[in-house]
Amino acid sequence: MPNRLRMSAIPNGNAQDLPTCVVLLAGGRGTRFWPRSRMATPKQLLNIIGRETMLRQTAARLGSLAPSSNIWVVTSKEQVAAVHHQLPRLPRTNILSEPIGRNTAAAIGLAAVHLARRHGDALMAVLPSDAYIRDVARYQKLLGAALERAQMPGNLVVLGIPPTRPETGYGYIERGASIGRASGARVFAVRRFTEKPALAEARKYLASGNYFWNAGMFIWRVSTFLENLRRFLPRTHQGLEELARTIGGPKYTSSLGRIYPRLENISVDYAVMEPATRVAGQPRVSVIPARVGWSDIGSWAAVYELAAENTGENVSSGRVFALDANGNYFWSPKKLIAAIGVRDLVVVETDDALLLCARDRSQEVGSVVKWLERTGRRDLL
Repeated sequence: MPNRLRMSAIPNGNAQDLPTCVVLLAGGRGTRFWPRSRMATPKQLLNIIGRETMLRQTAARLGSLAPSSNIWVVTSKEQVAAVHHQLPRLPRTNILSEPIGRNTAAAIGLAAVHLARRHGDALMAVLPSDAYIRDVARYQKLLGAALERAQMPGNLVVLGIPPTRPETGYGYIERGASIGRASGARVFAVRRFTEKPALAEARKYLASGNYFWNAGMFIWRVSTFLENLRRFLPRTHQGLEELARTIGGPKYTSSLGRIYPRLENISVDYAVMEPATRVAGQPRVSVIPARVGWSDIGSWAAVYELAAENTGENVSSGRVFALDANGNYFWSPKKLIAAIGVRDLVVVETDDALLLCARDRSQEVGSVVKWLERTGRRDLL
């Protein structure tokens, strides 16, 4: 393993010979899915939609893109055992534990130095572990197109979701000129990444047809990412270089606990992708439109919308008696729910808690978690 992880120190080789690796980010807490989502069992480890957990669904939809030996998960120390239980075919060394959450730039950097240690260089697809994809076949095809584009050193690729409404809760990607095709998919230069907009701006974005939702799906070479990290986030890159020298040795765990909390707490969008779009010359940041039936399933209301087959019907995990009750989401697998004269509610029961809220206010469930933290109720976290 070279002492420094700059792109010049990593053998580029022939892009066709590079292994394809997938990094699943699984460190989030999913506070808006309380009381089902807890520290040890967050959203990605729950069967929010369907019978399988979100993490298992994410791994399954990769198909033949990468073997199990090349799938990595970055998660919190509280979730390592559960992740291994969910994905038993993954080598334990492929489940990377963060001693403390430091946002996506650090998490992806942690995975990148491990991939560099294992492979020298590799194609790297970074994906969230808690999203829903309806059109899996098209998703796999577009991931393949993105990997083709990312084979060229220096290229940073993102899949962009065509917006269906003026959403204010997502970041956006503004496309520039068309710069060709990859495996038949159109590729556009990225003009800029934008923060979550106000409603008026979101409406303009939707009407223009030039913006995509940023779903956090990134593809590049390991060497490309590390070089950009060195350029735009040098202190974090330096810390990861120091950590990389201990990978596989007896000092790794102590080094991780000492170094990782010092890394900058910033998203990869702000740390790398945005500044990369401002570099003069040939566009290196590109977006591939991905109309794949994506949802981040960000609230109980989003779960209802995905599960409801008809407008106004009730969605339930168990037995329900409904009289003049419409548009409700019920999670109570063990008990009969009798609902009379109620509309558009979310009811979620666990052994130790019960959530009742209006469906259109389910984005506020995270405030319950903040209150539990303030009042010291760790037994409910």
